[in-house]
Amino acid sequence: MADQSIPEARTPVADDSGPAPAPAGVTRRALLGTAGATGLVLGAAGAAVGYAAAPAQETPLSSVGTDEVMFHGKHQPGILQGLQARGHLIAFDLAPGAGRKEAATLMRRWSDTARRLMAGEPAGSGDTAVAEDAGPSSLTVTFGFGHSFFARTGLEKQRPVALDPLPDFSSDHLDKSRSDGDLWVQIGANDALVAFHALRAIQKDAGKAAKVRWQMNGFNRSPGATAHPMTARNLMGQVDGTRNPKPSEPDFDKRIFVPASGEPAWMANGSYAVVRRIRMLLDDWEGLSLKEQEAVIGRRKADGAPLSGGTETTEMDLEKLDAKGELVVPINAHARISRPDQNGGAAMLRRPFSFHDGIDADGTPDAGLLFVCWQADPLRGFVTVQRKLDRGDALSKYIRHEASGLFAVPGGAGEGEYVGQALLEG
Repeated sequence: MADQSIPEARTPVADDSGPAPAPAGVTRRALLGTAGATGLVLGAAGAAVGYAAAPAQETPLSSVGTDEVMFHGKHQPGILQGLQARGHLIAFDLAPGAGRKEAATLMRRWSDTARRLMAGEPAGSGDTAVAEDAGPSSLTVTFGFGHSFFARTGLEKQRPVALDPLPDFSSDHLDKSRSDGDLWVQIGANDALVAFHALRAIQKDAGKAAKVRWQMNGFNRSPGATAHPMTARNLMGQVDGTRNPKPSEPDFDKRIFVPASGEPAWMANGSYAVVRRIRMLLDDWEGLSLKEQEAVIGRRKADGAPLSGGTETTEMDLEKLDAKGELVVPINAHARISRPDQNGGAAMLRRPFSFHDGIDADGTPDAGLLFVCWQADPLRGFVTVQRKLDRGDALSKYIRHEASGLFAVPGGAGEGEYVGQALLEG
């Protein structure tokens, strides 16, 4: 939960001219069908369960539905795009006896399905039609390989040193059954049915080659829910992600992506994803006063501005004292400890989802953050920052790391290629 910010939550489209105009005629990409208007009727009427909604008139796709992210490119989708409203994280283990050949076949099949779905097309034969009347809705599908994948496929010599297991941290209470995995898939979209459709297609495509190890569901604020684009809030109510590195910064690519000349060669233009299920102890957190919460974070809750003054983007004054001669931003404040300049320049691109998986028997919400961060080297990114947080972050007593994974995410696939082809066929 480092004090860093994702680029503004606007999803790129196919080119700089904005979404393409809807073509004439009734097509899957051109019409919203009944989905959009029916949703408005239900929203206006409340929980109108048991009552038939009026048929919707034909209407062009909204901007949310038409936004399309390209599957092919220098980097895989789902890294540089803004936060999406719905997300699914899912890990697979290869089936007993499945090896490099089966993995290559699966990655080719998965890549083709992802390309189709991201373009707003059916998944292929056996499509469930769950998203039949929706546009692409900024869908992204991202693939990665875990540490164990390389032994199972006989590719140990190609396993990156950067994929060495993460060290233990004092805040870890990890459930091994919900951690790691041979293969990892991140799915994001701005429509829940589009995201689920992709999840189901990926799961079905796995067939007998791989089985699900764990799966997690997340969400963010929907596009258009705020009067103007702003940094997201987490379930603690805090503006979360102010100091995320930005693509406009000169050293952004160096921090986030493996260079084209990097090692191993198959990871060129790729990145490493650290995935953590972080439980927020919301009952304890919400028992704090507003002033106490702000002291833990080091920023104002209302607007994310540093306690030293200014706006959200104002540089934090770490030396400023109050009338009593005490630091305005406490020495153990989360925003102070996680700053890149307090960690030798270590930075990571955070792209998380919130989660809520029900209420425990004692009434405690099982809720928090599906933390996903991207970096060229996890030892210099996540590990450096987490070690610092582990030694004295005021936020640590209000969170618990319950699951963890580290995955090598290769660069994007070119036309006619599949993700991971340089590894599996090199």
